[in-house]
Amino acid sequence: MTEPNTVPSDFIADQISADRAAGKYGGRVQTRFPPEPNGYLHIGHAKAIIADFGIAEQFDGICNLRFDDTNPDAEDVEYVESIIDDIAWLGYHPKQVFYASQYFEQLYRWAEELIERGLAYVDDQDAETISTQRGGFGKAGIESPYRDRSPQENLALFRAMRAGQFADGAKVLRAKIDMQSDNMSLRDPVMYRIRRTNHHRTGDQWVIYPNYDWAHGQSDAIEGVTHSMCTLEFVSHRPLYNWFLDQLDLPGDHPQQMEFARLELTHTVTSKRKLRQLVVDGLVDGWDDPRMPTIQGLRRRGYPAAAIRAFCEHIGLTKTNARHRLEELESFVRAELNRTAQRRMAVLKPLKLVLDDWPTTDGRTLGEAIQAGDDYQSQVEWFELTNNPENPGDGSRMVPFSGELWIERDDFALDPPPRFFRLSPGREVRLRGAYLVTATSVDLDDSGQPSVVHASFDPASRGGNAPDGRKVKSTMHWLSAPTAVDIEARLYDRLFSAEAPGAASGDPMDDLNRDSVEVLTAKGEPSLGRPALDASLESPAGSVQVQPGQVVQFERLGYFAADPRQDGLFHRTVGLRDEWAALAKKGSN
Repeated sequence: MTEPNTVPSDFIADQISADRAAGKYGGRVQTRFPPEPNGYLHIGHAKAIIADFGIAEQFDGICNLRFDDTNPDAEDVEYVESIIDDIAWLGYHPKQVFYASQYFEQLYRWAEELIERGLAYVDDQDAETISTQRGGFGKAGIESPYRDRSPQENLALFRAMRAGQFADGAKVLRAKIDMQSDNMSLRDPVMYRIRRTNHHRTGDQWVIYPNYDWAHGQSDAIEGVTHSMCTLEFVSHRPLYNWFLDQLDLPGDHPQQMEFARLELTHTVTSKRKLRQLVVDGLVDGWDDPRMPTIQGLRRRGYPAAAIRAFCEHIGLTKTNARHRLEELESFVRAELNRTAQRRMAVLKPLKLVLDDWPTTDGRTLGEAIQAGDDYQSQVEWFELTNNPENPGDGSRMVPFSGELWIERDDFALDPPPRFFRLSPGREVRLRGAYLVTATSVDLDDSGQPSVVHASFDPASRGGNAPDGRKVKSTMHWLSAPTAVDIEARLYDRLFSAEAPGAASGDPMDDLNRDSVEVLTAKGEPSLGRPALDASLESPAGSVQVQPGQVVQFERLGYFAADPRQDGLFHRTVGLRDEWAALAKKGSN
């Protein structure tokens, strides 16, 4: 059997290769992704999805999706639907979709079998007492006073539990293993608890629900899973996973649990409890807030699925937990967007630039018309700009230019500091793809800040180059003011200020950055807005609108994603500067 050689090797792939070579499972490879539908998936889940589906693809196997819906208090159809959607967005399609609740009857029958064999018992103690009696590392466990009930009594009580004859929390079913085991998972773990909660699939059919450890391995076995991959916190659960499977007459092969390091990022929290707190307390704008590490949030911010996949494949599957720098993920996002995102021009902090010698439609210059205080209309020219220099197939677009422009406020200095090469009085700069212009005068507002910059242009420099070959040191982006559209741009900082949130105080919320978003009223070229252009200003090539969810590069400013729901709203995905490359270079010196 030929093994694939196109994917980098890791310890899990090596083990599966060895299993296939030995003929284990008949050479078959089947994995599963088993989320609990109690919240939205986050970047850590993305790594697990990519691992589960990627391993199956690597070995020509299959991967199923199984919802671990054993905790109805916290689960909802909303989460089920979002999980299915997120997996598809990442580019994966499960062979089948299962639910642990499909196996409730089989799990119940197996539980009765363990009771009959003296391997499980009903305990009347409350959860706090059971937890205390389990002891701890180096501390002996205390056996329950109900541990030696007869199989007949336990079976009767368990059936009464199912029939709803006891109150919630009145009794639990526990496995009878070893209360003195060094592995805490084996100290008579709870298998079932009473919970009168409507289940999103089974309704009120059940009042007892299996715990994860009891449902998980048996669900794997029922489905035919060969390699059950999970994160390192489940290493201590593996003996229990195997113990349960060893006690049962399974319908097929005994699956094996394999653990890998979870994905943690700097300045990020992936605890569902903490993420829910952010949402419930109104500290973020929902589960899909672009600052959130949820897949929904990353999608809304403009992270491409291909970049997330490439990042997770790059860090690989290891046996040691590590916190990866957020800048490393951003470098993959930036590289993917540089290749795929079309370019557009926007001005985040607008400053008016008037070309006084630009012609109007009535033959006067713009400066003459403004000085006379008459109505005027600036002549409009169209410039063809490349959509993406990295991909010639993306073609070009036509962008209007006139004598009234918007430029970035930071691109003008009344009194320029050293090594400032952008626009200032008497200095000539290039307006990208258009003309060379020279600032001549400045209007100041009441606070002494520039409100309008006046300039002249060189008609012979159309396209941005002077015929006499003179050089300028700066190229600036711009917008034609009459055709610019109003947009809202949101710039994001880290949601948590500390690299490891909560490391100092124990509570990540102590490191929450409450100034992590800056909202700007900005301007964009016509394709960034929904309103149609005035017919007299319609582009010769037509106007191709940026679509909801599309990511474009605002030239010189970064990559921005058009919000999928609100027209004219753009979220900065990442900046243009590769911070990870700078950090990596610094670390190597």
